[in-house]
Amino acid sequence: QVQLVESGGGLVQAGDSLRLSCAVSGRTASSFAMGWFRQILGKEHEFVAGISWRGGRKHYADSVKGRFTVSRDNDKNTVYLQMNSLTPEDTAVYYCAASGSLTTASREYTYWGQGTQVTVSS
Repeated sequence: QVQLVESGGGLVQAGDSLRLSCAVSGRTASSFAMGWFRQILGKEHEFVAGISWRGGRKHYADSVKGRFTVSRDNDKNTVYLQMNSLTPEDTAVYYCAASGSLTTASREYTYWGQGTQVTVSS
């Protein structure tokens, strides 16, 4: 049983930074490409960032390029999302997810965390 647990969300002001963490258990994190998605109530999951299983390839949504950085520490079975210059438009529940390969399609991700709320006030 693979489990993903996100942490690090919270309430911040516009321009602030947050770092989200995703701890992987049940299987080694290096088995998976990892993605970060976000969801606003009533809408579909939106791809934010993804990283290949070795960390050599990364992909970002246009809306976060230059502000967000995805990374991973396979020794710690943890994936991170560093979010800088946050805006109110970044407010959402953020999820990490595991897939067999790096992709932006949420349907390709097999395992999902429970999500962590990020709220950015203006």
